[in-house]
Amino acid sequence: MAAAAIQAPIATRRRPFWTGTPEIYFAKAIDNSRLVKVEDPRRTREMRQFGFAMACLFLFVMAYAFQHFKAIEYGYKIEALKSQREGLVEMNRALRLEEASLRDPERIDRMARELGLQSPQAGQVMRMDSAVPDGSGSVVAAMTPVSVISAR
Repeated sequence: MAAAAIQAPIATRRRPFWTGTPEIYFAKAIDNSRLVKVEDPRRTREMRQFGFAMACLFLFVMAYAFQHFKAIEYGYKIEALKSQREGLVEMNRALRLEEASLRDPERIDRMARELGLQSPQAGQVMRMDSAVPDGSGSVVAAMTPVSVISAR
């Protein structure tokens, strides 16, 4: 009997899934073709103002985005030009070193001696800056006799 008393409240607590009558919905066709919308001028004005405000906001956002992306693009261009400039400065330094090594008087003298040339005699070298003492006159080229020395 004690077991039946314990099971009775459990059976009363359970309820069936469907309680009462099921609800049934029927589709009803509604014909709104005879209705006429009344135009509200205040609402129309508000919608135009809202549209204008949204268009202005859109233009401001697009202008900001355009400037922002252009600034980023110019930043990339500046960095590329800086790196290109650094490369050119390095190349210029290398070329100046090469020029200095090619202008070395000892190198030129050694190459001249290998070709069979010798140092100039007294009177063969005439400096152009000493030809015009005051620097105002013009220098006219003059032909001097050249002596040919055979290498044999």
